[in-house]
Amino acid sequence: MNSSSSSNLRDSKTVIAAKTFISGGLAGICAKTAVAPLDRVKILLQAHNQHYKHLGVFSTVKHVVLKEGFTGLYQGNGVQMLRIFPYAAIQFLSYEQLKKVAKHIPFFNHSPNISKLICGSLAGLTAVLITYPLDMIRARLAFQVKGEAIYDGIIHTIQSIRHLEGGTRGLYQGIVPTILGMAPYAGLSFSSFEMLKNFALDTFPDLLGKPCPQNTGGLVLIMPAKLVCGGLAGAIAQTISYPLDVVRRKMQLSGMIVKSESEVFHYPRGWLGVLVDVYRENGVIKGLYRGMSINYIRIMPTVAISFATYETAKQAFGLDTGVDR
Repeated sequence: MNSSSSSNLRDSKTVIAAKTFISGGLAGICAKTAVAPLDRVKILLQAHNQHYKHLGVFSTVKHVVLKEGFTGLYQGNGVQMLRIFPYAAIQFLSYEQLKKVAKHIPFFNHSPNISKLICGSLAGLTAVLITYPLDMIRARLAFQVKGEAIYDGIIHTIQSIRHLEGGTRGLYQGIVPTILGMAPYAGLSFSSFEMLKNFALDTFPDLLGKPCPQNTGGLVLIMPAKLVCGGLAGAIAQTISYPLDVVRRKMQLSGMIVKSESEVFHYPRGWLGVLVDVYRENGVIKGLYRGMSINYIRIMPTVAISFATYETAKQAFGLDTGVDR
């Protein structure tokens, strides 16, 4: 291979990676914007906000609008958008790159489902480690209530956490349960979607498939099928990892009890201690799975829109998204 061909190959790989990165970022923005109000309510319920802890999902939505106005449902969404584009972009790009690496490992060639599970888990971990502080900040802003705000914005939140809660370390509260929960969640999301997609195209190719835009002879899912497969994948993944998501939120929001510089912040017990405390205080349904009903309502369209947007964007960029064995 001459230098010109090698250069073109590198350029081609760079372009593909850039298109994949952008497709992933767009997928994250579309998905999270669509369910932003449900995200806010989920955080309020998970951490037992004093104004809404005795309410259900729909009554919380109603009271947020009455107390804080319609824009209250989108509180914290600005930083969410700053976080979600790089998060989703890194996650999808990492997944695609890891799948290529896995193809060169004999074990994974004989176990494609395990390969996708591991690649999805590693992709999720990569994305969350890079963008975690933004998730922390977004949770703080979404949890506070209008008229009782502790933080004035993103910069003030960062400064307050670093000053009152142990420096940069404070921005990573809850990172351990996040990592423990992200591995199965991301892995199951990607692998479940891939398996459901393959099943749909293998079983109902005429009903649920259409010719691949790249004319490779393969099929891609029609939009409704993408949404259904994505929604089911999200439900499966979240059911298993949800208790650790509750622990993560509890740890992220623990420092909001500190309202002045004269107060001393004490780190909460480790993630396992928080998990046990939640169980002892509120049990399984009202504790470890608190807010799960809204999470099903939230996560199914989130993952559905995310995967559907991602695959549609890849097709628009001329990247093949047919059946992947």
